[in-house]
Amino acid sequence: MASDEKLRFGMVKRRHAETFGKALRQGKVDEQMQPLCSFIAGTKNFFTSSCCSGRIMLLEKKGGKKKDNFFHRKWHRPVSAGELREALAEETSGDLWFKTEPFILHIGCAGLSGAEKILGCMKRAGVKRGGIIVAEKGKFLVELQGTERMEFPVKVGGEMVALTGFVVKALETANPLLEKNYERLAKLEKEFRKSLE
Repeated sequence: MASDEKLRFGMVKRRHAETFGKALRQGKVDEQMQPLCSFIAGTKNFFTSSCCSGRIMLLEKKGGKKKDNFFHRKWHRPVSAGELREALAEETSGDLWFKTEPFILHIGCAGLSGAEKILGCMKRAGVKRGGIIVAEKGKFLVELQGTERMEFPVKVGGEMVALTGFVVKALETANPLLEKNYERLAKLEKEFRKSLE
C-alpha cells in the first residue's frame, strides 16, 4: 500500500475509532456487538463504521421516507408475549409493522487483501449475505448481513389488521430467528478473532 493510502486509511480509522468510543460510552452500541466491534477497533488494518446486532420491533410508519418511521418498540433480545400484547394495545396513528431484522455490520479495510479476509471469515461462519460496497485507494468497505428476518403489518391507520393472538403467535418464529442470528454473529466473531490482526 502506498504511503498516501496508508495515511488516508489511518485518518479514516482514527475518526471511526473516536465515533465508536463515544457511542460505546453513551451506551449506543448494542450489547451483543460490543466485544466484536471492540476487537475490530483494536486491529491495525480494520475498523467498524456502523453496526446493529439484530432486533425485534414494532415500527410505526407515517410516510414513505426513513425519517418518517419511528420505533414504537425495539428489543435486542427475545420478547415475551406480555411485552408484545402491551405494546400492541397502545395507541398509534401510523401504520404499525412487526419486524425481525438480522445483524448488519460495516467493516473498513486497509486494502483488498483485508476485504478478502473479511469475506473468508463470513463464508466460514455461514453468513450468506455480504460483499465489498466501497473500493477506493486507502479504503475498502465490506457489508455483512444476516438473513434471519420477517415482517408484516399489524395496524393500518391506527386500526388493527392482524389479530393480537396471531401477532403473539409469530413470536414463536421471531424469537428463535433472533437467537439464530446471535449464534451466527458469535461464529463470525470467532472467525474474526482467528484471522484478523
